[in-house]
Amino acid sequence: MPKIYEVYGTDPHEMTKALMTAANIRDQIPDNASIALKPNLILAADPENGATTHAGVLSGCIEYLQEAGFWDISVIESSWYGEKTEASLKACGYEKVLDRYAVPFYDLKKDTTRRIDTPFRPMDICARALDADYLIDLPVLKGHCQTAMTCALKNLKGCIPDHEKRRFHSDGLFEPIGALSAALKPSLIIVDSICGDLNFEEGGNPVHTNRMFLGTDPVQVDAYGCQLMGLDIEDVPYIRLAESWGAGSTELREEDVLRLNEPAFAQEYPGASGLVRKLTRNVRADSACSPCFASLARALYLADKEGVQIRDRISIGQGYRGKDLKGIGIGNCCRGADASVPGCPPTAGAILELLREMETE
Repeated sequence: MPKIYEVYGTDPHEMTKALMTAANIRDQIPDNASIALKPNLILAADPENGATTHAGVLSGCIEYLQEAGFWDISVIESSWYGEKTEASLKACGYEKVLDRYAVPFYDLKKDTTRRIDTPFRPMDICARALDADYLIDLPVLKGHCQTAMTCALKNLKGCIPDHEKRRFHSDGLFEPIGALSAALKPSLIIVDSICGDLNFEEGGNPVHTNRMFLGTDPVQVDAYGCQLMGLDIEDVPYIRLAESWGAGSTELREEDVLRLNEPAFAQEYPGASGLVRKLTRNVRADSACSPCFASLARALYLADKEGVQIRDRISIGQGYRGKDLKGIGIGNCCRGADASVPGCPPTAGAILELLREMETE
């Protein structure tokens, strides 16, 4: 039975090294292996905002590997659709880490792809992710406005090209994410759970838990993430799908979690509030992309704080492209609405401005 190692602290560099040391990772990596590190650089945002992997996680992982004698190391990632990966790299402080340890970075938006059969359908997957001998997944445990949570499994979505990301959303996210896990399984997962946002994938409402954990089974890691966030596995359907397609097991006993230390003070992991579900209860979504839906959720959150009254129906998603819609449309796909916010994706600020205008009419 795979084990999960957990550590508390405030220094992600040292926490990462402690986890890898405790799990004796150096003995699990083949000699002369090519190692690829895949963080979460979804957008250009400071990791303290709750959306992206801390630079210390990256530096701790690289330093451990180099001290163990591994030098064929690279960092791979592509930000979400509409965002430039280079901007995310800079905003998260990765440039200094890469320079310090002389490790190359590859933007997977520019990578070649190979079409791989999966249990759901054939998928285009980036070659550098497929060709790595040892793939290390460095996700952030956080909430998600469409899938309730995101961690090890969904983080691999950064290893597919943008056109495939859009298709994932057209397919409803859950089945393609589950199927991707059958075609691309990381050898190691180190989860940044230091201050993930529990409601929004793009951050903005971080909750500090000062926790990290490590595992080798992405399905088990996500099952544990659900526990920490107070979610049932059934709340995140792609986890069971990944298990059914052979990506790992949801089985997790109390003795399978090995804690290296205890938090500095009595602390319970704060549960997901269900805020997004409440905010979007009057939203009609059909194949909506994460960046667009996240902008809407964020705008609704800000509108709610301002006391803005929303009386019109809101539509969002690729499924409404080319259709006439009553009420408010979000993004270019819903330009046929009575009132719409252009953009692919639109900003939360632009959406909020329209919501304010509609209230005063």
